[in-house]
Amino acid sequence: MKHLTTLVLGLALSAAASAAQPLLSPAELQAKLNNPQVRVIDIRDAKSYAAGHIAGAVNAPYGSWRGPAHNPGELPELPKLTALVQSLGLTPATHAVVVSSGADATDFGASARVYWTLKVLGLKELSVLNGGLKAWSEAGLTQNTDAVKVAASNFQPKLDPSQIATKEELIQRVKAGDATLIDARPAAFFNGETKAPAAKVAGTLDGAVNLQHDKWFAPGSSTFVPADQAKKIAAASPIDPAKETVSFCNTGHWAATNWFAMSEVLGQKNVKLYAGSMVEWSQDPNGLPMANVPSRTTQLLQDAKAWGAKTFSK
Repeated sequence: MKHLTTLVLGLALSAAASAAQPLLSPAELQAKLNNPQVRVIDIRDAKSYAAGHIAGAVNAPYGSWRGPAHNPGELPELPKLTALVQSLGLTPATHAVVVSSGADATDFGASARVYWTLKVLGLKELSVLNGGLKAWSEAGLTQNTDAVKVAASNFQPKLDPSQIATKEELIQRVKAGDATLIDARPAAFFNGETKAPAAKVAGTLDGAVNLQHDKWFAPGSSTFVPADQAKKIAAASPIDPAKETVSFCNTGHWAATNWFAMSEVLGQKNVKLYAGSMVEWSQDPNGLPMANVPSRTTQLLQDAKAWGAKTFSK
């Protein structure tokens, strides 16, 4: 029995040691490029990818992971996502590394959102290149323009509901007040001073607290802070690890960074992402409960300002 216990413990420690880390530095990714199980997924636009990319990286632009125009935060239908991951040759054995441009903290949200989507589809070995291609270039690492083709897989993913907060679930959560609702948007959105173009009204979820997505980065940086610093940020935030936590924003983009920080970096077990976020919530015809909603006069002024910006910017 003693030998069996030792063996089991050894296997567990080995598995933990080999598990993919959520964040990889450029040097750490470079060391893995010769591993055939590693698949680098470059989510930049096709033109940027063609101009230069990490050797062996496949291109799957961020837009291909997003929902319809009326609310791009919605999770695409499973058949569409299945075709996408199969075209990238992904299987449960693949270590998928998501790479974005690294332009800023908002850009990091794209990597985090794709990472979340892959996890929702049942993939476990996942990482983000910390700092994106900008960090890779600044490290002096090479890129090429070679066309990359990979064999399609026959992976048949199933959605993992433990990562997803639906509108229907959230209606009950808001009513009961039994979850921590984290709004990842800048304060002007949270306070109802502005709104996303597709949102019907400004404001936030009733009972929500604000934790801006860019708190996890050094000012002006797209590189996620070390885990020990992330713990300090969390300790000074309204996060309550004892309660189920739902991260949201306008369209599930900025919210993905908070989800990534809490779930993947800090290891909190009860974190979900509300993909549809405030656009879906505010569009509901039943008028769901919201906080920080501006007066009707202010709403009309906001709509007029948005119309003007859209009309005269062309």
